[in-house]
Amino acid sequence: MTQDIRTHIADLLRVALKSLAPEAADTPIVLDRPKQASHGDFASNLALQIAKPLKRAPRDVAALLVSEIPASPWVEKTEIAGPGFINFTLKASAKLRIVGDALAAGADFGRARVGGKQKIQVEFVSANPTGPLHVGHGRGAAYGASLSSLLSFAGWDVTREYYVNDAGRQMDILGLSTWLRYLEFFNEHVPFPPNGYQGDYVRGMAKQLQLAHRDKYVRKAAEILAGTPGLPDPARADDEAKSQRELHLDALIANAKTLLAEDWPYVHAHALNEQLADCRDDLEEFGVHFEVWFSEKALYDTGLVARVVEKLEQAGHIYVQDGAKWFRSTAFGDEKDRVVQRENGLYTYFASDIAYHLNKFERGFDKVINIWGADHHGYIPRVSGALKALALDADRLHVALVQFAVLYRNGQKASMSTRSGEFVTLRDLRREVGNDACRFFYVLRKSDQHLDFDLDLAKSQSNENPVYYIQYAHARICSVLNAWTEAGGDAAELGTADFSRLDNPRELAIAAKLAEFPEIIVAAAADLAPHAVAFYLKDLAAEFHSWYNAERMLVDDAALKDARVALAAAVRQTIRNGMALLGVSCPESM
Repeated sequence: MTQDIRTHIADLLRVALKSLAPEAADTPIVLDRPKQASHGDFASNLALQIAKPLKRAPRDVAALLVSEIPASPWVEKTEIAGPGFINFTLKASAKLRIVGDALAAGADFGRARVGGKQKIQVEFVSANPTGPLHVGHGRGAAYGASLSSLLSFAGWDVTREYYVNDAGRQMDILGLSTWLRYLEFFNEHVPFPPNGYQGDYVRGMAKQLQLAHRDKYVRKAAEILAGTPGLPDPARADDEAKSQRELHLDALIANAKTLLAEDWPYVHAHALNEQLADCRDDLEEFGVHFEVWFSEKALYDTGLVARVVEKLEQAGHIYVQDGAKWFRSTAFGDEKDRVVQRENGLYTYFASDIAYHLNKFERGFDKVINIWGADHHGYIPRVSGALKALALDADRLHVALVQFAVLYRNGQKASMSTRSGEFVTLRDLRREVGNDACRFFYVLRKSDQHLDFDLDLAKSQSNENPVYYIQYAHARICSVLNAWTEAGGDAAELGTADFSRLDNPRELAIAAKLAEFPEIIVAAAADLAPHAVAFYLKDLAAEFHSWYNAERMLVDDAALKDARVALAAAVRQTIRNGMALLGVSCPESM
């Protein structure tokens, strides 16, 4: 209905425009919803747009346009405001049509077709499977999942994808860390490298190896340390010391691969699979699901990394310096050129990232969205530049940056790490405040804005807690509908209620707010902004609570009672649809 009304008013203005200024008939007609109810239901700046070419004052043009607007069964009055805005106020009957529309559409109320079933990939989280997900990953997960649901609801064919970084040095470090902890169970103590993975989860994986395979993977500490440069004094933080620690770590990895031989892939895979499984479980419990878990290793196994470097080389975008191959990323707006293949023949992470994006395009997505941490801002121009160098349409790539979240407890900034030095995990946060609060609070701000996560507020049962406030509105409506049904009401007949009985300002305000929901969906999808849905739901809940506190729902007047129950049911359906997009539950009692 809303879009019909909007289109109808736009058509009225188009008729008036063609009559007044046929030469300007193609002028885009924009309709906004005024923030103040006294300014009507829709406002247009058309007069201001065409005033200059007509060489008339905008208010004079607005008056002329209004005089040419045809009569409408849906419009109660048309007024000129400010410098020349045209405000339209709808008749109550037009506003209230949305109630029946919402009830009839049910779970599809608000669903749009603007995506045209275009294929869109949303890649998010994609944390290295080297440890538990932390609260920063949680915001990316909540945002990515909500955005994916929103885009799907708006008509896109969405593929949710997790890029598994299962190749490269970081996975070797995880495998080595697990093995060194395993050796400790057999009193083979190798000084644990400070740049290894330190968490208790590593000891847990090592314990699994010990229980399952006993001493099968035991090797002597002296053999493991043979030929390594050793570790510098722990107090040293200079570049030379840092370099030595990295060289020592690489030497340990090389020795591990040699000593374990054919057993190394198993130890390596054990650590990877355990962490990846933990990540999957954590996300599933969080209500975050992926259609595709894409392996970085597959890019190497299929030869795509080598192929993409060759393609760039053939196109003249690669040069060799000091034995390494460099991509001319400065030619595409990057601050410096980037190595894609080192002098030892090994490809860089950037090379595999280019290959991954080529793979995305080869899979035929109309658009790809990468959700990255804010610290990846500088990575955008080099990836975009690589796509341009491959003669691909870089405009099909959109990167949404997600800022880190800061936890607050008792009004004070909470520690983001435990005494062991580990980050607070997503699982820890979920256990403290619950999934619903996590999902909702994470999307309360634009993704690229700083987020203060108030733990006390998230756990409170008060009107100040937005998720509780919305859920409480839903529970209140469920209570009303249950009482109405027990008294003989039939939910199947709510769509036939006499909505004209809803004539007080609060009821009309709720109807107007319901009519905004389909518009919010379209706008939020276009802006990649699920937070707009969260804000809308807060406002809708406020409108309902205000009405509920001022009016009785189950009055003696049967027709009025049914109309009010129908309006409440439409609000409930809208809350359900919006909260589902955000991954938040709607309890029927609280």
